[in-house]
Amino acid sequence: MSEWKETELGKIPNEWDLKTVAEIKSPEKKSIISGPFGSNISAKYFVETGVPVIRGNNLSLNINRKFNDSGFVFITEEKATELGTWAEKNDIIFTAVGTIGQVGILMGKENFPKYIISNKQLRLRVNEEIIEPLYAYYWFASPIMVDIILQRNTGSSVPLINLSVLKSLLVPIPPKNERVKILSIITSLDDKIDLLHRQNATMEAMAETLFRQWFVEEAKENWEEGKLSDLVVVKYGKAHKNLLNGNIPVLGSGGVMRYADSALYNKESVLIPRKGTLNNVMYINEPFWTVDTVFYTEMRRANLAKFIFYFVKGLDLASMNVGSAVPSMTTEVLNNIALNIPPDSILKKFELAVTPLYKKMKTNQIQICTLTTLRDTLLPKLMSGEVRVEI
Repeated sequence: MSEWKETELGKIPNEWDLKTVAEIKSPEKKSIISGPFGSNISAKYFVETGVPVIRGNNLSLNINRKFNDSGFVFITEEKATELGTWAEKNDIIFTAVGTIGQVGILMGKENFPKYIISNKQLRLRVNEEIIEPLYAYYWFASPIMVDIILQRNTGSSVPLINLSVLKSLLVPIPPKNERVKILSIITSLDDKIDLLHRQNATMEAMAETLFRQWFVEEAKENWEEGKLSDLVVVKYGKAHKNLLNGNIPVLGSGGVMRYADSALYNKESVLIPRKGTLNNVMYINEPFWTVDTVFYTEMRRANLAKFIFYFVKGLDLASMNVGSAVPSMTTEVLNNIALNIPPDSILKKFELAVTPLYKKMKTNQIQICTLTTLRDTLLPKLMSGEVRVEI
């Protein structure tokens, strides 16, 4: 007998089941739901505090970011009860309109015990006697399923999936002991990635605290008064369409967009959005390319880039917006930002203090990339049966 069987998803091991979402849903009523009509959850119902509403910004295509527990709008408890589109621990949420393929799961460690999904989400509650919620999440968030969901787009101008699409999605289900082993492998990688991210966040906070102490709380009145242009040269990024693929990060206002074969600049720099999310200031210390919606900076003296990063990061650049439809920044605005210029000796002392933190963060980031690549390579192979685990 063959060890494999042919299915609509391709070959899977003989002892695995293949079920639809409709077959793995919880037997309770409303285990698969769509969000309310848009008019029932519009801005006129939003309040300062209450029940948080899950929207597209709370989900992502990043499999390690299971749920973004921030950036909410709220509705009253009474309104939430009226809508009834609850989401709570172990529920899986899908984007139904817009960036389809996004998926999230509530792990029970979030800031709120329950949420309401918006009109642009779908929510699935699985039968835990058939499949573990986290295992189901990893399957739905895997590249295989993201591609399938994108192919099931039923929208015209805006990408769309509906309940019928969700219910028809196929899920390969190994025996329980094999699922548990697969989950153990994937979650151990995810836990290590998460730990490294948290370490980096802690070290970033330490460096920022040191900056505030030395250059804000203990700033001297006799420090030289100047402008940002006294310390840096603000330069425009350039278009990147004609660059070949490579390992040089190409950065936009939201972060890395792709990797190219050429660098626009190869020294330590602070990147400042010219359009879009103006407060998303970035520090970089490797060869890079910035697109034309991001400024990069050349330092006019040594031991300066990290100081500039925390100084600019501490500004509310969004409040300096000069755009109308799209938030925008200009070199004139940046160049004329006033600041007190510390002595070179203190800048050097700050550089020496935070450099070990940055070296450790860089080492962690390399590990994160390695572990992420390993997880993303293993995940589809484990969940399709191409790679088997020892039971």
